[in-house]
Amino acid sequence: MSVTSATGADRAGPASSPEGAATAPGTPRRRAYGWGPLLLRLHFYAGVLVAPFLVVAALTGLAYTVTPQLDALVYGTELRAEPAGRSARPVSEQVAAARAAHPDGTLSYVALGGDGATTQVVFTAPELGEKQHSVYVDPYTGQVTGQLTTWFGYTPLRTWFDDLHRNLQLGVLGRHYSELAASWLWIVALGGLALWWRRHRGGRGRAGRLLLPDLAARRGVRRTRGWHASTGVWLMVGLLFLSATGLTWSRYAGANFGAGLDALAAGTPELPTSLSSAAGPDSGGGHHGGGPAGAPAVDPAAIDQVLRVARADGLTGPVEVGLPADASSAWTVTQVDDAWPVQKDRAAVDPAAGTVVARSDFADWPLLAKLSSLGISAHMGTLFGLANQILLAALALGLLCVIFWGYRMWWQRRPTRADRRAFVGAPPVARGAWWNLPTWAIVVGLPAVFLLCWALPLFGASLVGFLAVDLAVAAMRRRRRTDGVVPTSPAPAGS
Repeated sequence: MSVTSATGADRAGPASSPEGAATAPGTPRRRAYGWGPLLLRLHFYAGVLVAPFLVVAALTGLAYTVTPQLDALVYGTELRAEPAGRSARPVSEQVAAARAAHPDGTLSYVALGGDGATTQVVFTAPELGEKQHSVYVDPYTGQVTGQLTTWFGYTPLRTWFDDLHRNLQLGVLGRHYSELAASWLWIVALGGLALWWRRHRGGRGRAGRLLLPDLAARRGVRRTRGWHASTGVWLMVGLLFLSATGLTWSRYAGANFGAGLDALAAGTPELPTSLSSAAGPDSGGGHHGGGPAGAPAVDPAAIDQVLRVARADGLTGPVEVGLPADASSAWTVTQVDDAWPVQKDRAAVDPAAGTVVARSDFADWPLLAKLSSLGISAHMGTLFGLANQILLAALALGLLCVIFWGYRMWWQRRPTRADRRAFVGAPPVARGAWWNLPTWAIVVGLPAVFLLCWALPLFGASLVGFLAVDLAVAAMRRRRRTDGVVPTSPAPAGS
């Protein structure tokens, strides 16, 4: 994931001088390197410069995996209710109890959990922005058990950890770190896999040598590289998954992804809520949609009828009931069970007529919309419950180990002779390796890189930064030569 030393075939020979000197007359024309040196140098720079962002993402993600248990520990009074053989009170009665405890704000939606969970009655207010006031009601007694300021149903603790992972508590500016990490993670992972495969190509028992470190190797770079690379292979699928799902809701790449889904008509389908045939297909009353200020009043007591109609139409399990935007719009009932098998069907209900006026079933969603929804649930650790949390924690710990071994290799490759001592190792191959690619690869590759930079803007910006660093180092070395100072030669790229 970070720094990988070159193989003998990949080492920079005399033909790849650091400054790209011309071949002397009569010298045989140098042979094209292929992809190895380019991958190695890119993997090196990405590992050194992007790995710190990956470390932060792994640590904050690791902390986030335990938020369900922390919620149960910290907010047990608000979140849990004891059935004790009792039947649940009417939901309208629970809403009335919540309104009595919280007279301010606009009622937005009501979340009904499974057995042993309290009912969450959510109110919005202009001063809260994206956040809400949630009042928790014991469905079996009708008593209010607590009140919290939440973010789309998240408790304050879970919201804090979510913000830490997404933006380091820095708001929009902080989101750049996580997008940068996700943009490079898949490139570093696949590049490392390619380099490790090249090292073992043609050898006997290649699969086993790819998956297991060489414990017989002497201590030093070779052994560290074995742990670094083989662990990365084991983590490969999970790291690619985290990268892809993380990018789907990032700031810039996520916007491009959403635009692509819209262009392909592959996004989450809208649920029509208008009760008027003259109105458009969607009045904007989503499952979190409360009525806007000044809208005609909607009687919350109708929620019991709305639930009866929705349950009769097959919407079982935990649901959220959203109030209509106005008197000419339908109520919405949305299944919110993210555990496998997921339940995410939605229905628009007219309580006056006692009918479902529209439905949007998860089974009918476009494939890309399904995959995106399932991927996000798995990324957040909810799809497979505790097993999902354990797997995410293992991925985070494994990634931290891979990064540690990568930096350790960088340190182990440092020159140690008295006349050329350095704190860390030099880049494993000379710059300019991409010029040695076949012409067809350059012709095809450059447009592909530009397209990738457009789709992942922070990847493109950081790639330009890498090139700037490389060119700056080259300029400094040329200046030292001009001043008559011989630069220190890089350390050997092998062990």
